[in-house]
Amino acid sequence: MSGWIVGVDVGGTFTDIFAINPKTGEIKTAKTPSTPADQSIGFLNGLSAISDLQSIDAVVHGTTVGTNALLERKGARTGLITSEGFRDVLEMRRRDRPRTWGLRGTFRPVAQRKDRIEVPERVLSDGRIERSVDVEAVEKAARNLASAGCEAIAIAFVNAYANSQNETAAREAVERVWPNAHVTTATDILPEIREFERTSTAVLNAYLQPAMGRYLGRLQRSLGEDGASLLIVQSNGGLMTADEASKAPIRTALSGPAAGVVAARAVGLAAGYPNVIGCDMGGTSFDVSLIANGRTSLAAETSIDFGMVVRAPMVEITTIGAGGGSIAWIDAGGMLRVGPESAGADPGPACYGKGGNLPTVTDANVLLGRINPDNPIGGELGHLDISAAEKAIKTEVADPLGLSVIEAAEAVIKVANAAMAGAIRIVSIERGHDPSQFVAMPFGGGGALHAGALIREVGLAGAVSPRYPGVLSALGANIADMRLDRVQTINSALDNVEEGYLADLAARFWTEGSAKLESSRAPIEKTEIEIELDMHYQGQTHSIPVRLLGDELSAIDLSRDAVLSTFEAAYKKSFGRLLIGPQVRVMNLRVAVIGRRPPFDLGRLAPTAGNSERSLSGMRKVYADGKWHEASVFKRLELPIGTRIDGPAILEQPDATIFVDPGLVAEVDRLGNIFMHSAG
Repeated sequence: MSGWIVGVDVGGTFTDIFAINPKTGEIKTAKTPSTPADQSIGFLNGLSAISDLQSIDAVVHGTTVGTNALLERKGARTGLITSEGFRDVLEMRRRDRPRTWGLRGTFRPVAQRKDRIEVPERVLSDGRIERSVDVEAVEKAARNLASAGCEAIAIAFVNAYANSQNETAAREAVERVWPNAHVTTATDILPEIREFERTSTAVLNAYLQPAMGRYLGRLQRSLGEDGASLLIVQSNGGLMTADEASKAPIRTALSGPAAGVVAARAVGLAAGYPNVIGCDMGGTSFDVSLIANGRTSLAAETSIDFGMVVRAPMVEITTIGAGGGSIAWIDAGGMLRVGPESAGADPGPACYGKGGNLPTVTDANVLLGRINPDNPIGGELGHLDISAAEKAIKTEVADPLGLSVIEAAEAVIKVANAAMAGAIRIVSIERGHDPSQFVAMPFGGGGALHAGALIREVGLAGAVSPRYPGVLSALGANIADMRLDRVQTINSALDNVEEGYLADLAARFWTEGSAKLESSRAPIEKTEIEIELDMHYQGQTHSIPVRLLGDELSAIDLSRDAVLSTFEAAYKKSFGRLLIGPQVRVMNLRVAVIGRRPPFDLGRLAPTAGNSERSLSGMRKVYADGKWHEASVFKRLELPIGTRIDGPAILEQPDATIFVDPGLVAEVDRLGNIFMHSAG
């Protein structure tokens, strides 16, 4: 492999590029405007900013196509074929409601009721087939759904996790009459107990298939049949092939943010910080994730929005609408709010000069002197319109609140910072973690502008800004490993699980996963396995994850005694005591087959030379804590290792700007990261 390997992360405002040439060690970064109407245009523009397509060997992509389609409900019209009596599972959900304390609220599933058809079939919970599926009824249902205008179809039968025979027969029947390849069976996506979660995940997967298939198809055609291979970041932080992503797009629902978490973990460990809170601030949102003791938190189930439940491994991320493009507004009670609505990439903040007239966080940062209007990130805008930013904040914020424009701009930043601090508390304090033992890692185009305030508001140990914070998610795409996840419901008392059954099942998943990884075009140095069981005591509703450790499959003991011992240790750690009497049950076996890509040496990013005095580019007035300050402005990438800078200061680079608040200190570590902390 002698060409470029390019990581691409498409955000709401910018498309970020991080490219590595393995042969020469050369690194290139770029930020180009995103193109929301067709993300593939911004994607290809970003690649062109790095090199011609013929010199690119591989592209690794963190995509928001699935995320946006779910949040904006812009997926395909989707039909559902299900068991008799279970047509309304999607609406019944778990008997939850949009507003916890209210009796009002509506929910509309992505598959309309008229597009959900029941067919005769029945599988019992032990896997016995009481009634074979009526394939003629299935074919008729599929024809009716196609005639009604459905573009995708999901098949979800009750208890099919225990025996998929009826679902498989139904799929074969559908494929005989369905006009395209957009067919999803629940057992292919999630062969796991719980009918609502299985049905929801299957329907949402079908809902995304057409949009994701078209998008990835355009990218692959642009890259050429014999061109660069295309890999997609999954929501769990691993990679999958583009073909797999087209079939299982639901696994990309948090693709872009997951790549950033992968990079945050790698940078934190390399810099000596195993406890990191990732703070990804892009143009639309602020995404927060927690990495404790070097381990990323994965959730088995995630709600993309109310009632839109996805049961698949995903990096645990808390998202709020507090990006650079988030709009500041006054509510009916006269209170200043920021977000969740965003100006996005088009028209963007008022200062972009593209027709936007609503005030945003970026407009406030420009007026406060923290962003250089003559050198904005991305390099595409040329110059920011200060007068447009001033007019927007004056009209929408300052005048209604009786403040000066500068006071209003600082108020916007403080409200945004408070919301961000609240999100950090959710992933740390509310989950039993002491924030003073963690460093923030701000990334995205705007994260490092707010890091100092977050250190103080939350009581963090400090903040580590990576070498290229504005394109860190694109770097994460280059660092991520290949990963295949499988799950199988066991639903049995441990004593009744046949000795050797779990080991045999894990071995089968290992063989299947290894073969799939080998068939991908990704360079893999070694293949590893991770095994986890969902277990609980008889009578309990919720399970705990029980992780079985070992470097390879042969070293993992899946005997009943070993599993029981590991469960008891995990249960006691979580709850402080064991239960005497109830049987221990195994609900699910989870296996992850991981293909480790060649490691990326973050030392490549470290500055090789530099002079802190020569890197000083000037002075600029910045407004902070109710007054103006003279701040030193530095070219961040030219700062040598060991440099210490006292705030207030501004560190500028093409992909991001770092603001060192008054009273804080910034130091350059051996990898070129900026560690910001209290001067005391």
